Amino acid sequence: MPEKRETLLSLDVGTKTIGVAICEGGVVLPVFTLARASVARDTARLKEFAEARTVTAVIVGLPYELDGSEGRSARLARQIGGAMALFGLPVHYQDERFTTVEALDRLGSAGVFGVRRKAAVDQVAACVILEEWIKSRRA
Repeated sequence: MPEKRETLLSLDVGTKTIGVAICEGGVVLPVFTLARASVARDTARLKEFAEARTVTAVIVGLPYELDGSEGRSARLARQIGGAMALFGLPVHYQDERFTTVEALDRLGSAGVFGVRRKAAVDQVAACVILEEWIKSRRA
């Protein structure tokens, strides 16, 4: 589990949106979904949020292909991660294969469907990414 003083920001980077989750005081929570504009604009908004919440590290989901290679989506995620690192934040990458499937399962189990599900799926995927990263640190 993260230390109580750590505040971790998690990003599920897509071509149209970025799902955002946070871990504060050991609790992982969905926060918001950012509609994509450009790497510069997106990271400026994320930096503002990170500064307001005193984020200590950023975890970026890395969407590997099924064969383990990195495609266009992974390059996009690395662009966002690289830009966040320029703000002085430590950036870590976490394999995010199947996180959207897990997020959809969780939302379905919670009875969230339709428009509400579509609005929340990227945020919940960011939660899954963060939870998996935290588990990998314990191992």
